[in-house]
Amino acid sequence: MGNIVATDISKEYFNRRYKKREKLDTGSIFGATIPVLEGVDFEIESGEMVCFLGPSGCGKSTLLRIIAGFEEQSSGILTIDDKPVTGASSSNIFVFQHSGLLPWMTVQENVELGLRNMKDLEKKEAEIMDYIEMVELEGFEHHYPYQLSGGMQRRAELARALAVNPEILIMDEPFSGLDFLTHMKMREEVVNMHEFLGKTILIVTHDIDDALSMGDRVIVFSSRPATIKLNQKLDFPHPRYIRQEDSELSVLRDELFLMLGVNYAV
Repeated sequence: MGNIVATDISKEYFNRRYKKREKLDTGSIFGATIPVLEGVDFEIESGEMVCFLGPSGCGKSTLLRIIAGFEEQSSGILTIDDKPVTGASSSNIFVFQHSGLLPWMTVQENVELGLRNMKDLEKKEAEIMDYIEMVELEGFEHHYPYQLSGGMQRRAELARALAVNPEILIMDEPFSGLDFLTHMKMREEVVNMHEFLGKTILIVTHDIDDALSMGDRVIVFSSRPATIKLNQKLDFPHPRYIRQEDSELSVLRDELFLMLGVNYAV
């Protein structure tokens, strides 16, 4: 489960500006459309971790929202497990860029939201602790979000998302704002979690090293209106040493930097 097929996906937004910018402005662009995605085609196999790269504002997050069912494409067909996406579903969980924890709830209570329909209270308590332990937050289950570091908040969000047992986990820049060491630790935890659970995971990132270190596949978008410039399978074992001189990953890293407009990769 968790197979995603996008066929000729395009997305446009209406420009709602109708006031003239200056007196000599005789034109009106009210009602004109702004193209964001254009003719996007790909297939993601069940259980893959796929990292999306591209310039800021090119439409990566828009695509994730379409996959999650929060938005509808302007044209094209998007299917998950051979069924068209018609709206949001508990099978597709979105972890947003900024913290989505409910501040008046403890870690345990936040995680419990994903299991709120479970009738067996003893089993529910055990599962809540399983997910808290999976993200290494045992001992902090009764803490509120403001009492946690940024990295711990992200781990609590992961535990809450996993508690729903989704087929697809969608993450929009999940490591943004974290310090370097926490970023590295979170990256490692997501890779380990993916190998353990085997879920389909989609990640938007601006970090090429994240994409190469984590992904089973990397998809690179052009600037807006976004088309796919590269759809590359990464058949490399974990852990990956991407800066090893002249390795395939190192060569690909340099190519990705060039593709995204950076002439010298540091």
